[in-house]
Formats: sequence, C-alpha cells, structure tokens
Amino acid sequence: MIAPKMLDALNEHLNVEFYSAYYYLAMAAHFEDKDFKGFATWMRMQYQEELAHAAKFFDFINDREGVVQLTRIEAPPQEWDTPLAVFERTLEHEQEVTQRIYNLVDLSLENRDHATNTFLQWFVTEQVEEEATASEIIQQLKLVGNDGNGLFLMDRELGQRMPADEEGADAA
Repeated sequence: MIAPKMLDALNEHLNVEFYSAYYYLAMAAHFEDKDFKGFATWMRMQYQEELAHAAKFFDFINDREGVVQLTRIEAPPQEWDTPLAVFERTLEHEQEVTQRIYNLVDLSLENRDHATNTFLQWFVTEQVEEEATASEIIQQLKLVGNDGNGLFLMDRELGQRMPADEEGADAA
C-alpha cells in the first residue's frame, strides 16, 4: 500500500506525463504545418516516449494498490516562431519535469518509501538524457541559424529518430 500523500503526488505526475505527450504532439503538428517532416517525426517519437513514461506511472500506481486518477489535460501552445524556439521551450519543459521528479524523490525519502524511490531513479536518469538531448539540438540550431541548407540537414537528421526500446532509451 502506498501513502496517500505519495499516491496523490504520483497521480499528479502521471497527468504531467500525459500533458508532456500532448505538448510534444502539438509541436509535431506545428512542424508538420511548416513542412519540417523530420522535426515532426522527432517530436512524434518524443510524444510516444512520454506516453510510455505515463504508462510506467500508471502501472506502478496500480502495482502498489493505488487508484489511478486522471485529470483534464490543459491545451498546449500551438505556434512557435522558429525551430530554435520550439527546442528552447522543450528544454524548459524538460527542466520543469526534472524538478517535479526531484520533488517526488524527496517525498519518497521523507516517507521512507523505498519502492517508490527505486522506481523514480529510472526517471532521474532519463531526465538527464532528455535535457542533454534538447541542449545538443539547441546548440546545433544556434549554429545553423536561419540557414535553409542547415535547417534542411537538421530536419533530415532528426527525422531518422527511431522509436524508443522497451526500457525507454532511444534504440539508435
């Protein structure tokens, strides 16, 4: 059995993961609209990865005999000025998620909930990867600027992203 305060926090984060998926799907739609098919593919893969994260929380709550509580998902933004702006917001979003994961870890330690703490360690590691990947893409976009050839090459490269494996890490 899981403590009520921990259960509430896990349910809140489950819904954050669903929002993240929705957010990345909105970014994919934005890129599709701008004919950046590779950027859109990258964001669709990110969307799928966030759904997998939500499923992990869903399953964990159920495994701990908790009750899953789904809430309304807020509408994400629909437009960004540039690909760089999209990825800068991606990094900001991932940093927000990282802080939320850290808060969950802190709560699990306060409650001496070792099972939840162990479960969350995978997400701590995942967030390091998420932030590093977004930062790398931002640096590349800053180098490219508004150069059409550079954006074309980045679009092509990001479009090669493959779905994540069952552990949630990129297969490539």
